[in-house]
Amino acid sequence: MVDEIKNELSNLEKEKNIKILYAVESGSRAWGFASKDSDWDVRFIYVHNYDWYLSINEKKDNIETILPNDIDLSGWELKKALLLFRKSNPPLLEWLRSPIIYKEDFTTATQFRNAVKTYFNPKSCLYHYLHMANGNYNAYFKEEIVRLKKYFYVLRPILACLWIERTNEMAPMEFDILINTEISKSDLKSEINKLLLKKKSGEEIDTGKRIQIIDDFIIEKLNYLKVLLNDVDFSNSPDVDFLNNIFRNTLKEVWKN
Repeated sequence: MVDEIKNELSNLEKEKNIKILYAVESGSRAWGFASKDSDWDVRFIYVHNYDWYLSINEKKDNIETILPNDIDLSGWELKKALLLFRKSNPPLLEWLRSPIIYKEDFTTATQFRNAVKTYFNPKSCLYHYLHMANGNYNAYFKEEIVRLKKYFYVLRPILACLWIERTNEMAPMEFDILINTEISKSDLKSEINKLLLKKKSGEEIDTGKRIQIIDDFIIEKLNYLKVLLNDVDFSNSPDVDFLNNIFRNTLKEVWKN
């Protein structure tokens, strides 16, 4: 499938007359709790040629397409990515830490990574993950019988918040790392790992009774993080010139011939 994804990215470059600078896996496969039938969530940053930018017209700055082979392709144009990076956009920061990289032919992603500490905004990321955890919990855990795999979509953003609070750095994508660093209670960790093992093995875990020890942890941490977010005071004025240089340097590097 990796070769198929790379082939689809190459086809997209030809079809759209673009260069893909960086492409990664962003979903459950990168998080480490994919099922056997999970989709392939491919995310990428791309750049047009010089002439595309030499225009006063506003143009589409993203590409989205779902292919019949369960490949979900979604990408951002470089200028859009840089503007979002300036705002410490969590999904983009996750892409830069993905353990599964399909394409990285130029230095752009390295330039982004080298600047993460400068542009990282913990409050922005805490808000994003807390909003995600709250939304998923309220959507999927209203009844006593629930879709058990949805626990991961609440736990992962909660653990990401705890990582950010502890380290003041962007959280890793891998769920295993977050469990081992942010959960100290052995009984809680054991219950989560049992669920994780079932999901990874492809076992059917769609519905079941709620797991009390996990519910208690979620409610405790959601309440804690709501208070924490109100207390976080962070603001900065990121250097736009540095990001402009990434944009210019990338154009030169990609289209030097």
